[in-house]
Amino acid sequence: METLELPKDLMYGAILITATGRRELLVENYRGILEYTTECIRLQAKDCRVAISGKSLNIQYYTNEEMKISGIINCIQYE
Repeated sequence: METLELPKDLMYGAILITATGRRELLVENYRGILEYTTECIRLQAKDCRVAISGKSLNIQYYTNEEMKISGIINCIQYE
């Protein structure tokens, strides 16, 4: 696989989380939304679950491949 020089997230379907400070997350390669409140957003990935906790959490947009979360992010936990 390495000889193809493809990104690892694409090859393995791994979730990608890009944080901009404590105020914004860009999440790629998620499978679904399990829970959505202003204090917790739980997502299903291919091989794990991810819980984002904080205050005033909001999904600004989402598509089949990515979503943008804003608010005050206190913790990103892999389950």
